[in-house]
Amino acid sequence: MKLQSERVKRIATAAAVGGGGVAGAGVLFYGLVLGQALLARKTIPQVVSPPPRADGLFGADFGGEPVRLVVLGDSSAAGYGAEGPSETFAAAVAAGLAEQLRRPVWMRCLAVVGAESKGLPPQTEVALRQRPDIAVICIGGNDVTHRVSIPIAIRHLVHSVRMLREAGVEVVVGTCPDLGTIRPIQPPLRWLARHWSRQMATAQTIAVVEAGGRTVSLGDLLGELFYSEPDRMFSLDRFHPSGAGYLAAAQAVLPTAVAALTEPPQPAGVPVPADVALTAGEGVRTLPQAAVEAAHSPGTEVSAAQVAGHDRGPGGRWAQLRRRVWHRLPQQSARTPDRTAEAA
Repeated sequence: MKLQSERVKRIATAAAVGGGGVAGAGVLFYGLVLGQALLARKTIPQVVSPPPRADGLFGADFGGEPVRLVVLGDSSAAGYGAEGPSETFAAAVAAGLAEQLRRPVWMRCLAVVGAESKGLPPQTEVALRQRPDIAVICIGGNDVTHRVSIPIAIRHLVHSVRMLREAGVEVVVGTCPDLGTIRPIQPPLRWLARHWSRQMATAQTIAVVEAGGRTVSLGDLLGELFYSEPDRMFSLDRFHPSGAGYLAAAQAVLPTAVAALTEPPQPAGVPVPADVALTAGEGVRTLPQAAVEAAHSPGTEVSAAQVAGHDRGPGGRWAQLRRRVWHRLPQQSARTPDRTAEAA
């Protein structure tokens, strides 16, 4: 266990590019940042009610055995700020999977508002009792705002991903979003929040792929929309997304979730042309390189790959960087589940 912990720490430290945040800042700068953090906490309303529950069976009109989906993580996964069950992130993912796979999808959301990465293992233990086929996880924002050490946060995430993968569950992790897009957070705290978010997202990508999962970079995926249409994309607290914001996030994760359930692994021994790793867009990279690129390119998927039948090269594990094309589903597709047809 100690060796695994040390390995996770090395992964996270290597991923945390760019230095030490406020550690090297001057006293006046640190005081300014601290003051802005306190102001942001006062500006952002506290949680007063739980998010809508959307558990149940989606796509009941489709035939076949239901795909079993669990959604884990924090308020972003739980859908806090959505006005109704059909507007939550979990419901949008479940409805999208049903439509893309043409199969019913049974979904249970176990995410907890305010959860940090240390809250994932308990959620995972409950999730495994549901016999899921796939788990979608969104976590990391609260670790950043509470300044949880990256190695500590990553250790809990890796533990959960490994538990799921050892049980044969496909895992897709939406990495830490860019907290610099949140309006109540002002510069220079906004700049630091963006830097810390990318550090966390990079470390998450390396650790999750090493543990056998796939990641999708959320980053500032919704940044432009949030800035141009804040009344539509934000919920009333101006911190959490609205139903439209959750739908956009779910649509970014959806292609990777579909691929995880339908695509066979890359066959061993099939060579990948060396020049693919040098392209500016999709292609094979070393995992650390792919993780850094993904953190700066929202909507990017990172998964394990092979080159000439080998999982690793001189620079470590190989990874596939993809920017999948996804089709925007209508808002009403994330409909309320048919609870009368829930799977056991």
